[in-house]
Formats: sequence, structure tokens, C-alpha cells
Amino acid sequence: MQHVNGFITFLRDTVNLSQAKLDLLDARVEAIYQALKSDPELGPLILGKKPQGSWAQRTIINPVGDKEFDADFMLHLEEVLEWAENPKTYIDKIYAVLHRHSIYKDMPHTRKCRCVQLSYANSMHVDIVPYLRFADGREVIVNRDKNEWEVTNPAGFTTWMKDKDAIANGNLRKVIRLMKYLRDHKNSFTGTRSIILTTLLGERVLRTNTLIRPGCYSNVPTALLTIVEDLDTWLQARPLKPSIPDPSGSGLTFDQRWDQSTYAYFRDRIHTHAAQIRAAYDEPDQDTSVRLWREVFGSRFPEPPSPSSSSTPPAAGPKFPLPSLITTTSRTGRAG
Repeated sequence: MQHVNGFITFLRDTVNLSQAKLDLLDARVEAIYQALKSDPELGPLILGKKPQGSWAQRTIINPVGDKEFDADFMLHLEEVLEWAENPKTYIDKIYAVLHRHSIYKDMPHTRKCRCVQLSYANSMHVDIVPYLRFADGREVIVNRDKNEWEVTNPAGFTTWMKDKDAIANGNLRKVIRLMKYLRDHKNSFTGTRSIILTTLLGERVLRTNTLIRPGCYSNVPTALLTIVEDLDTWLQARPLKPSIPDPSGSGLTFDQRWDQSTYAYFRDRIHTHAAQIRAAYDEPDQDTSVRLWREVFGSRFPEPPSPSSSSTPPAAGPKFPLPSLITTTSRTGRAG
């Protein structure tokens, strides 16, 4: 059985990051941005900001237990010619602003490969990713470890996600959250990065499926079954780690984000989950079906309603609106 209402409740009450936390995240990112903008050295170079990663794609989920949740935003900066041979300077400059700021200097902050990470105690951390658009049209972020540029296409990835989610009747993002919940809360296919999981699930969503199998993305459990089984079929035909191109069209791949052993484990776990999801979906007895869904997602998946319960579907909860932090200025050109 599908238990559509059970999935709505499960996503709302257990999987999704709460609206209160989303609002807090939005407020904290805006405060960080204003602090960076106010810096006399870095501020004049800042052109805007935009969300990145699971926050931007609306696939962010509640963390496990007391662990922090995290979000990324891209800090759009002007190109500085004097830093052209030293891309890591952009990360160092952001770090330096936080390091001398009256509030953030006392909070944990560190330089990572592609960002500066600022941590809030027992709450969240925010990754600040410097981002540039060169005069030739290339969009880049910094790889500090290699001190080089990496091509990126955030708008392309957002467009890809929107297109795929539309094909899936608005259910792709929910399926991604459910699968991330399995990875994080049920310790399944640990080691598989979110960008790879998102890409592999999204690439299985095809418009031709809606013609060949009408209704295959009609609701959350049906979309979950369709996408996971299609992913399982794709993986089983590939015993060796395949190349995973960036769907944004950047020309890059995510191949360096995992290895053969991680891939093999992921492949085996998806094969198991596909069978479990099929069994729960096809089971005609309500109680048995719920038990099977709980074997997949754990005891927090809702029990079936009592016969006297109202049949009114539960409210869907937070709608995961796009964070209201996309900020740009019209200023162009290079900084000397």
C-alpha cells in the first residue's frame, strides 16, 4: 500500500528541516553577508550572494540527533587581477574578515577546500563559497587545496533540478530527502556524497517515463518506487564505478567524490532498498504494509490511522521556499 498521508506526515514531522530552522538559517546568512559587506577591504568587492547545495535545491533535511545542519551560500566577488595566480587568496580574505569581526572572531571558523566555514554552537554551520564570473563568461569557485579555479554553473544545476522535479510532479525533491534520510539516519550507503545522490536520482527521472508508465510520479511513494527501482536497474548494469557528469553542463564530473568500494556499497544498498520499497508498496494489508515501510525508514514512519480517525490529509508543512538571499548589485568590472 502507498500510505500517501503517512509519507506527508513523515516528511513534515521527521525528515524536513523545520520552518523555524529554515528561517533562522536565512537570518544568520543575511547577518554574515552584511558583516562581509561592511568590511572596508572586502566589502567593495562583493557583488551579491546566492544559495548553494541542498539549501538552494530544497533537499536539506533534519540532522541526526544533536548534530549540526549545514548550508552553503556563494559570495559573488569581483575579480582582482593581483590575486589571479593565487585563487586561494579569496578564501583567505573571507576568513580574515571573520577573524577580525567583533562577533564572528569568537566563533569557530576555519578554511576548507572550497569555502570558509563558520559554526554556531550545537546548531548549524554555514559555508561561505567565494564565486567569480570572469570576463570571458566562465563561472568559477576556488579549490584552496590545489590553489586553482574550478568551473561551476550554479544556475545550470538549479535549472536542471527544476526541470526534473517538474517531470516528477514535484516529488523528486521529496524522494531525495527520503533517500538522504536513509543515508544519514539509517546509516545506509554512508560515504555517498549528496551531490552524487542527487544527480543519480535526478537523472533517472525521464519525461518518456510519464508516457510509457502514466502516473509513475503521481505521489511520493509511487515516485520513490519508480526512481529507486530505475536507479537500481541502472546500477546493476554497472558493476564498476561509472563516470557521473555534472548535470549543470559545466563539463566536469563528480568522479573524484567517491571510489570503487564506496560505489559498490551504494550499489548493493540501493538493490536492497528497491526490493524493500517494492514489497511495502505492493503489500495489500495495511498493517503489514506499514510494518514493511517502517523496516525501511524506521519507527518514526507513522502507524496507520485508527478507523475512527479523520480521513482529511495532514497539512504538508514547510514548502521549502527558495531562500530569500539572492542579492546582486549592478556594478561590473574588475578591481585593481
